[in-house]
Parts: sequence; C-alpha cells; structure tokens
Amino acid sequence: MISQQQDTTPKKSLNFLLIVTMSSHFLNPFMGSSINLALKQIGIDFSMSAVGLSWVTMSYLLSSAILLVPFGKLGDLYGRRKMLLIGIIGFAITTLMCSLSFDPISLISFRLLQGIFSAMMVSNNMALIISTYPPEQRGKVIGLNVSAVYVGSSLAPIIGGFLTDSLGWRSIFYIISFLSLLISILIVTKVPKEQISKVEEKFDYMGSMVFMIAISMLMYGFSKLPIPSAIILTTLGVLGLFLFIYIELKVANPVLDVRIFSQNRVFALSNISALINYSSTFALTFMLSLYLQFVLGLNPKEAGMILIAQPLMMALVASFSGRLSDKKNPRFLAAAGMAISMVGLFMLTFIHQGTSLTYIVIGLAILGFGFGLFSSPNTNVVMSSVDKKIYGTASATLATMRSTGMMFSMAIASLSMHLFLGNQKINESNIPDFINSTKIVFIIFTILSFMGVFLSLAKRKVTNDGIQ
Repeated sequence: MISQQQDTTPKKSLNFLLIVTMSSHFLNPFMGSSINLALKQIGIDFSMSAVGLSWVTMSYLLSSAILLVPFGKLGDLYGRRKMLLIGIIGFAITTLMCSLSFDPISLISFRLLQGIFSAMMVSNNMALIISTYPPEQRGKVIGLNVSAVYVGSSLAPIIGGFLTDSLGWRSIFYIISFLSLLISILIVTKVPKEQISKVEEKFDYMGSMVFMIAISMLMYGFSKLPIPSAIILTTLGVLGLFLFIYIELKVANPVLDVRIFSQNRVFALSNISALINYSSTFALTFMLSLYLQFVLGLNPKEAGMILIAQPLMMALVASFSGRLSDKKNPRFLAAAGMAISMVGLFMLTFIHQGTSLTYIVIGLAILGFGFGLFSSPNTNVVMSSVDKKIYGTASATLATMRSTGMMFSMAIASLSMHLFLGNQKINESNIPDFINSTKIVFIIFTILSFMGVFLSLAKRKVTNDGIQ
C-alpha cells in the first residue's frame, strides 16, 4: 500500500512528474485521432469494410476498458509510478508491433495488446499526480493534464494527416513508440519512487476476472447488434455485471468497492456523467473523418485541418475550467459544458452531402468548448469526493467510464453503419446510406447529452475539503 505522503516531494520532482503525466496523457488521444485519419488508407491497404475499420479503434478501447479498474487497484497496492512505468514501456513495444502489421487480424490483435498497456498508464497517471500535489492545486494540475489530452487531439489531425500523406500510416506508430520510450526514460531518471508499505490485503482475482469477461461480452455484443448471437452476448454481459456486483459485496478486499456508488452520490453521478459525455461525443471524429474523406473528397491532411477545431477548443478551455473549478462549484461548470456540447451535436445532425466546411467547423468548435468546460471540473468532482488511499481505484473507475463511453460511442456508430451499409465498403453508390447512418448517430448523441445535463446538475457541491 502507498504511504500517504503528499507535501514532501521536492518542487523540481513535482515539475518532472507533471511533465510525465501530461506527456502520457498526450499520447493516447494523439494516437486515436491520428489513426482515425489514417483509416481510409488502412482500409485500402488491407481491403477492410467500414465496420471492419471501426474495430481498429474498438479493439484498443475494449482491452483498455476491461483492465482499467484492476490496474488502478494494483497501483493503489504496489505503486502507481511502477505501474505507469511498466505501462509506458509496454505501450512503446506494442505500438511498434502495430507498425509491423501485415493484415487486418494482426493489426486488430496488436491494437488489443496496445490497449492493455494503455490501461496501465491511464489508470495510474492521474492518480499519481493528484496524490502528489496539495489539494489546493488539484484543479490546476487536473486542468493541465486534461489540456494535454486535448493538445494531443489538436496536433494529431495536423501531424497525423501529414504523416499519413507523406510517409504512410505506419509512420504514426513509429513516432508514438519513440515518444513513449522517451517518457519511460524520464520516469526512471527524474521521478522519485513512492514509499510503499507492506501490502496486507489480497488482490481480488475473482472479481477482476468476472469484470473483464462481463465488460468484454457486453461491449462486443452491443457492437454486433441486432444479430441473435449479439443479443445473447449483450444479455450475458449485463448478467455478468450483476454477478460482479454480488462478488464485490461479499469479498473482503474488492477490486472495486461497489458500495461507494450507493454511499457516495457525487462519485456515482459524476462517473455516470462521464460515461454519457464520452458515449455522446467520441465516435463523432470517426464518423466525420470518413465523411470528410469519402463524401467531400478531402485527403487526410485536409480532413485533419477541419477536425482540429474541436480538440483545439477543448485544449483552450480545459485548463481554464480546471482552475475555475478550484474556486467555483464544479457541478455547474460540468452541466454548462454538457449543455453546450449538446448544441454542437444538434447542429451536426443536419449534415448532408453539400454541408459547408464552415458549418462543420462551427459545430465542432461549439462541441469542443462544451467538452472542455465539462471534463476538468467533472474529474475534480470525482477525485475530491474520495479518500486519497483509493485515488488509483477512483481514477481507474473514471477512466473505465470514459473508455466504456468511447466503446459504446463506437458501438453505436458501428451498429448504425451495419444497419445502413451491411458489410459493404463505402463507395459512391452507398454515400446516401452512409450519410443517413451518420445523422442517426448524431441524433442519438444529442439525446444522450441532453440526459447528461440533468445528471451533472444532480450532484451536490464538492470542494477540496470534501463534499458539502
């Protein structure tokens, strides 16, 4: 178990730690947005359908989502720095493996492995930085780390589009693998080790296994609806989650203390808000990337210049909203952010074959402003509502909601394309069907955001000293 030391870390080490966590937060969205722009070229190289291309993204999200909570608990027990370091080294290796893919199966398989080590990073980097900095600076460091996420998303369309056009999609994996190795060297040489006391509690292997299997069945089944086998898998996944809850209520040292959801209303509603927010926004970039390239005929670099509007606005707003959440009630900031996101999504439901690029950029900018206003305050609410000793589990739970939301978002997009396109590749003859599927996806996302506004408002006020 990690010793509860927070204010004894030298300022220089704190600065290096901030650089490390911001850098690791930068990598995941940079990869995700870059790969979205490269999907058309990957589809051509490997002759993949639209639904097949969605699994290049979903395989990564699936393996990441099912392991975030177990890795967060392991970080609480054995050290968040150690888990972060192993995660980044493994991420570098599996990213290089992705660059060596020779067919669709190998690429999707390597992306699955990449997601495993991503889960190690994501479940521990936010917990590590929050547990080290004093409470009065929590909103600031959360805002900076969330901004790093959006800077990664902002630079990816430009750099990823350029790399794809100039050097091919494999070059994206080369660059990210190299950057990951640099971050791991910085951790080893500049970030001090944590003080770890003797671990007395046992790790919950049974609960972790049931959780991973249940989430896998639920996610995979949902993405394949409405075929009968997918309905069965989805149902089994839901039942598996109920079994997981039953196990966690009985075990002495649960991987996730589910009682916190009933005992801590703020924690529960903030996590559900994050789930809804990412469910209603993540696949938008995936759909628009395909729309801009297949419908409007833009190349990856040109499409990237359009898509940059959303993450650029996120990056500008997230740092400001993080600092503001140290002073103002973060639930109102989160609710306002969700409402603004809903407006941007609603605008994009009117997309058609002749939609102007200006209209799309405005819609994306509004969505980005809302997303940036929501994310940092909501994270601050979650982490301020729990005891420091479970920061890793709390951070991992929030990250699981985020990844699960992303996965559901992609599953909604995949299901819509499957219903309208089947297993066809996108071509001139089925462009109208693809546009209709895109509209349905954006309508669903708008409805989800509307629900999220009320969930964000339902939370009580949270300060750095706890829940009021």
